[in-house]
Amino acid sequence: MRYFSDSFSELRKVTWPTKEQLVQLTIIVIIFSLIVALILGILDYGFSYGFNSLIDLFTSPSEVA
Repeated sequence: MRYFSDSFSELRKVTWPTKEQLVQLTIIVIIFSLIVALILGILDYGFSYGFNSLIDLFTSPSEVA
């Protein structure tokens, strides 16, 4: 039980962000996540296209199923 009382005691000492800060930081995280997702999607598409091009380059038409 001491663990929980100590935890709640520490939580009371925390300086929580204001609503405006919370909204601003949430928007920043969402925008950053979308940018990272876009970059990873572009990289995935590029590598997929590149590897498929290499496979097509080194595979003769008779080997394609």
